[in-house]
Amino acid sequence: MLYWAAVFLIIAIVAAFFGFGGIASAAGDIAQVLFFIFLVLFVVSIVVGLFRGRRPRI
Repeated sequence: MLYWAAVFLIIAIVAAFFGFGGIASAAGDIAQVLFFIFLVLFVVSIVVGLFRGRRPRI
């Protein structure tokens, strides 16, 4: 998901460079949404990993 956020960010930068404001805005918004979804899933996976941590064998 982080990969796709970076791809849409690059598309937004290139579109903005060439003057396509609407496409750049849409690609930037998509990249922002994907990045925040990635952050939420990342934090959730860290929290779950901490609570489900391995227990030492006896």
